[in-house]
Amino acid sequence: MKKFLSLLLILCLALGCAAFAEEAAAPALQKNLVVLFTSDVHCGIDSGWGYAGVYAVKENLSKDNYVLLVDDGDAIQGEPIGTMTKGEGIIDIMNAVGYDLAIPGNHEFDYGMDRFLELAEKADFPYLSCNFNKEGELVFAPYAIKEFDGVKIAFVGVSTPYTLRSSTPSYFMNENGEFIYGFFQDATGEGVYNAVQKAVDDARAEGAQYVIVMGHLGNEDECTPWKYSDVIANTTGIDAWLDGHSHDTDQVVMQNKDGQDVVRSACGTKLANIGVLTIGKDGSVSSKLYDWDLDIAAPKLLGLNNAGSEAVSAAADVLNEKLSEVVASTQVDLVINDPEAVTDEGKPIRIIRRAETNLGDLCADAYLDQSGEADIAFVNGGGIRVTIEKGEITLNEILKVHPFGNSLTVIEITGQQVLDALEWSVHSLPGEFGGFDQVAGLTFEYDATIPTPCQQDEKGFFAGIDETMERRVRNVLVGGQPLDPEATYKVASHDYQLLNQGDGYTMFVGAKVLQESVKLDNQVLIDYITGTLGGVVGEEYDNPYGQGRIVSVGAEE
Repeated sequence: MKKFLSLLLILCLALGCAAFAEEAAAPALQKNLVVLFTSDVHCGIDSGWGYAGVYAVKENLSKDNYVLLVDDGDAIQGEPIGTMTKGEGIIDIMNAVGYDLAIPGNHEFDYGMDRFLELAEKADFPYLSCNFNKEGELVFAPYAIKEFDGVKIAFVGVSTPYTLRSSTPSYFMNENGEFIYGFFQDATGEGVYNAVQKAVDDARAEGAQYVIVMGHLGNEDECTPWKYSDVIANTTGIDAWLDGHSHDTDQVVMQNKDGQDVVRSACGTKLANIGVLTIGKDGSVSSKLYDWDLDIAAPKLLGLNNAGSEAVSAAADVLNEKLSEVVASTQVDLVINDPEAVTDEGKPIRIIRRAETNLGDLCADAYLDQSGEADIAFVNGGGIRVTIEKGEITLNEILKVHPFGNSLTVIEITGQQVLDALEWSVHSLPGEFGGFDQVAGLTFEYDATIPTPCQQDEKGFFAGIDETMERRVRNVLVGGQPLDPEATYKVASHDYQLLNQGDGYTMFVGAKVLQESVKLDNQVLIDYITGTLGGVVGEEYDNPYGQGRIVSVGAEE
């Protein structure tokens, strides 16, 4: 018996030593691993570093380091190259540059669910997300593991539930208007926290020595409880967090649920910076940015000629070809100028900023239609730039109508706020005002012969109504019914006016946001004309002075 116990003791010691030896001999990196990351590029293919610059940095660092290139979302939307190719042009460039991994941001869905899933298939790199799901089943793998010198590094993807508001909600619904896609969203944030924790734990169980989260969550308070800091504070096992969505460049070290440090890094937007996360041979984890703050983009200044620049050039060629494509037609001239009157010098007289026009009606109708839920739509006349002449319409012509890159947004406000907005819209009449709104879903009358009751602050922004004065606006009808100041209405316009106080519209501050920056203004118009109208702007827009939605009742008129 003693002999048996002695043998058992020896065996246990031997096993313990073996385990210790195995632990001591854990694999280690022979070279530093550099994870380059981009985020919120928004089609800025040749701005900042440009994709050619990203490629050059990747190739140069690869001489002495292991290098991975990843993207944290919102790559395929934001400029004409994205709109015109419905994201494909950007995927082609990312393939050429050599991305290893990506996650979906909220704007990856802006061309529709089916289209994004097609693009994900076309990509030479996998998309990851531990919380993007269809009826509870993950659409993409929650994580991926990359291995160097026997060291496993896991990358976990997580996408913001804010997507359901900031992209088109109907894209996430079935034909009955029921949400079938989601992001494990709930009021507490637990759904997202649990999804991230499960992915981290599964990756660790698979042997990952490091876990890096690729997040598109950001730091904005309106995204609570799904900010990056919310998730880090409620999870464990994450070494580093590469973040997007809020366009910030913060480099942060914060503690997780167990009090352990997590490195968080973000790289801004439009390739102004390249994020750099380094896992050193010594096991250290650190982050920094390669910034490009010059007015001239790196590819142009440095004369870069590589796979990235070739892909950007090819995309530009595709864009130019598509811009010349005829995509629709109009049976009438769609105007911003008075079709009859001219100046004494024979020059056109612009009326889009002080009167209804048929192009103004068309643009407002597009916002109302493409919102999918609004009661009313506003579009500022200053954002409608050129006339479209009768005949064929090219994509380039539509882009010239809305060149500013504003995005469809929907808010909920009271009827009283609608009245104040209309009053501000006409406050400068009979003079021009870039904020004079073309409208859809409502009609109203105004009298510009009486003084405006609108008050302005020192910046010239709306500061309220002098209630001792008569209002200019009257007889407002929404859907043919009198507007109720106490009721709530859903209003579609763009982020410039509804969210950013563009043209001094301060009465919308604090409004409930239903959809935020869903799609570009020119895409709104393209989709309305080519989709809803079947590619033909018809006789319903034949009156250049519009359909009688905005009617002057002033004596001098």
